[in-house]
Amino acid sequence: MNWEQLLSLKRFGDTKPRLRKDQDETRLGFEVDYDRIVFSNPFRSLQDKTQVVPLSKTDFVHTRLTHSLEVSVVARSLGRAVGKVLLDKHPILKEQDYKVNDFGAIVASAALAHDIGNPPFGHAGEKAIGDYFASGNGKQYKAYLSDKEWQDLIDFEGNANGFKILTESYEGKAGGIRLSYATLGAFMKYPKESLPKKPTRHVADKKYGVFQSELSFFKELATDLGLDYHDGKTLKYHRHPLAFLVEAADDICYTIIDFEDGINLGLVEEEYALEYLINLVRDSIDIKKYYALPNKSSRLSYLRALSIGALIDEATKQFLDNESAILKGDFDKALLDKCKYEAQINDIIKISIAKIYKSKEVLEKEISGYRVIADLLDCFSDAAIHKLLKTETNYDALLLQLVPDPFKEKITTHYQTLISICGFVASMSDSQALLLHKKIKGFLV
Repeated sequence: MNWEQLLSLKRFGDTKPRLRKDQDETRLGFEVDYDRIVFSNPFRSLQDKTQVVPLSKTDFVHTRLTHSLEVSVVARSLGRAVGKVLLDKHPILKEQDYKVNDFGAIVASAALAHDIGNPPFGHAGEKAIGDYFASGNGKQYKAYLSDKEWQDLIDFEGNANGFKILTESYEGKAGGIRLSYATLGAFMKYPKESLPKKPTRHVADKKYGVFQSELSFFKELATDLGLDYHDGKTLKYHRHPLAFLVEAADDICYTIIDFEDGINLGLVEEEYALEYLINLVRDSIDIKKYYALPNKSSRLSYLRALSIGALIDEATKQFLDNESAILKGDFDKALLDKCKYEAQINDIIKISIAKIYKSKEVLEKEISGYRVIADLLDCFSDAAIHKLLKTETNYDALLLQLVPDPFKEKITTHYQTLISICGFVASMSDSQALLLHKKIKGFLV
């Protein structure tokens, strides 16, 4: 892979090259990506989607929206820090007029969108969609689908749904949000289809990033960016190097800020928790300043800032030290998995899993979310398939009036119909899903 291709400003439908030297510096193409994501409806719905605690009523617990904004800020810093060095290392980029802020804008935009495909109720929502098809009423559709189409459903993936949202064409809007190819490349942490599942231990094979419905554009994008095809058995490409920075920004934020949410909720004892953060920043903490801070909130903010700063520096170092291997596709771990703070990070994550992600409050709400999603899929999948088969009832017709036109346009085959209905359910916020569930169950609100 080479940086000239990887930093492509091309967008869906372009017939002429977009050159960096021709860009308007007051509104750079990569910055337009950020703006388009912010003003998109799928991004706005993240304000009421679970990050850690479903349906939290407290104002200090993160939603997918606040998490995404924070990840984008960290990603911008990572991109700029890396870009500063790369421009000196690869003079051709300066000759083509690339700037430090280009790297920051690409990574920030991709990071802003990194959760845009996630369904309501957090990761439990993804599992609920998959389980509906694997072991619920949705298993009746298996005979109508190919193995890879079926895998898309039983292992429903928010990353692949995000790529679908960003790139899918529908009537009146070709190419989805039409982001630059560089930003789309950085967005794809898992540039492969759903089968084979986890073919290697490479971090890019951990999950998948594209549904069968988007394969055609996925191949065009990967070819244009020069993400070398490296497997003759499946559609799988090398990861775009800047995707490592998006992943690192997400890892930094959920490690530190999910932990912070647990402390604020009382799920993790303050003194016990703060010691773990202090272990992470022993090289940079000003002990006198720390103990002079008047309350938990200010102490936590101080440690959060130091921790994020330390991890940004370490992730930047890991990227630059391994740039050659990354460009060859040979670097097979997340940046933070190789950093000097690996032990401290793992300690914090273990506590978060035990005290936060598996807390009674979280588990009870995830269980409710499972039921809500299964019931919604049951109603809307049946209605859409009946329409496909021309056997729809009056009730089916009423239900489908609630489905936005872009999703209904895809009622063309069993697979396109089912993946579209999954996208419709995934597009709902937590509260929207709960409210619709009550209504279809006959509870007037």
